[in-house]
Amino acid sequence: MPQTEHPLSLSPFYKGWDIYQQRLTAAIAPLTAEQLNLRAAPHQWSVGILIAHIIATRVGWFHRRMGEGSPDLAPLGIWDEEGEIPRSAAEFVAGLETTWQLIQGALARWTFADLEQVFPHPEREDWPARSRQYCIWHVLEHDIHHGGEISSILGAHNLAAVELG
Repeated sequence: MPQTEHPLSLSPFYKGWDIYQQRLTAAIAPLTAEQLNLRAAPHQWSVGILIAHIIATRVGWFHRRMGEGSPDLAPLGIWDEEGEIPRSAAEFVAGLETTWQLIQGALARWTFADLEQVFPHPEREDWPARSRQYCIWHVLEHDIHHGGEISSILGAHNLAAVELG
């Protein structure tokens, strides 16, 4: 469900990310457990690990670092950790949609002035604090980077890749 935008919200400046989200989700939805285990090479991450990493990173930056969303999001933030159980395509789609709602709601509420707010790392005092602008950009470029990897793996295995055009 679309979020109500504040007249000076950031949403219009990130238009297109929503379309990428829809296309990434559409590429993931039909995958079988076997297809989620596909890799570009034996030593590289599988499609499933890459999706889990996208979801966990969204939670890490928007929820843990910037304090957005409810505590119910926290479990999604560890989906990419060693020893986590394998997830189904339906679970990944739900995770992508849940984290997208988090992002979309924040972008609809935040204004240009909010971009300047700085957030320390939630666990590491020796890591640099980052502005909200940096956090948003980092998650966006992270989504695109790993979505590209997923698309490449799927295409290499003659499966429908993330549609970009």
